[in-house]
Formats: sequence, structure tokens, C-alpha cells
Amino acid sequence: MIRRTFLALTTATLTAFAAPVLAADKDIVDTAIAAGNFKTLVAAVQAAGLVDTLKGPGPFTVFAPTDAAFAALPAGTVDDLLKPENKDKLVAILTYHVLPGKVMAADLKEGMKAKTVQGGEVTITLAGGPKVNGAPISTPDIAASNGVIHVIDQVILPPM
Repeated sequence: MIRRTFLALTTATLTAFAAPVLAADKDIVDTAIAAGNFKTLVAAVQAAGLVDTLKGPGPFTVFAPTDAAFAALPAGTVDDLLKPENKDKLVAILTYHVLPGKVMAADLKEGMKAKTVQGGEVTITLAGGPKVNGAPISTPDIAASNGVIHVIDQVILPPM
């Protein structure tokens, strides 16, 4: 009985700790696909031609808006951005959500400024929970083989 209990607890513990390790075996794109709540983001990355980049060696830090974040945009915005004639604008918005390098939640500091792949800057605040340009980071530190994803609840837009 003790042996079975020990084996069950050991198996449960190993399974709990193996899940994050397995997630880190996937790149940023595959991790986002597997999560299931980034369908709009993945479609936008595909339309922008950024899949190969985000599957590349990186490392990258992605502030990833959820499907709900995209749904909160004004009606028709996403459909308009996905049109081929708006590819440059879509690329600018998506790359504004990406930092070069791997920045974990523990690395974030109040008032921290970080240059994005798009070329603009984002500001990190910590009061009331971590935020990037005011967008709450609801789930930090999702490991990927080529970086990290921080889930955000809003789409952030580069300065015009």
C-alpha cells in the first residue's frame, strides 16, 4: 500500500513538472497554437508572413493578445488588418508585441522601457499587477524553445 501510494505520488509529481518542460520543446508559434486561445494571433502572424521568423532561433519575448483581446477591438478591425493590402500595418502591430531576447517576468521593472522588434518602445508598469503599455499581463512566463510568451488581455498599438 505504501509502495503504491509512493509510486502514485512520484508519477503525479513528475507529470506536473514535465508539462512545462514539454511546452518548452515547442517554438513560440507551436506553443501559441497548442494553447488554443491565440487563434486570431496565429492567423495574423500567418497573414503577416511572420511564422518563419517566430519559429526561428530567437530568442523572442512575445506579449501575446488572446482571442478575447482581439475581439474587443472595434468591429471589422481584425478583418481589415488581415487583408493583403494592409500587410505592412499588420506587421508593424505584430512586431510591436515582440521584444528581441528572452525577458522573464522576474526581469520586469517598474517604468522599464523596452525596444520592440517593430522599432518602437513599450513601457512596463508593475503597480496593480504587471502591464505592458497598460495592457495587463494575465499569464507570464510561458516557456517556448525559442523564447517566452506573456499573455496580455489587450492588443497594444505602436505610436502613429
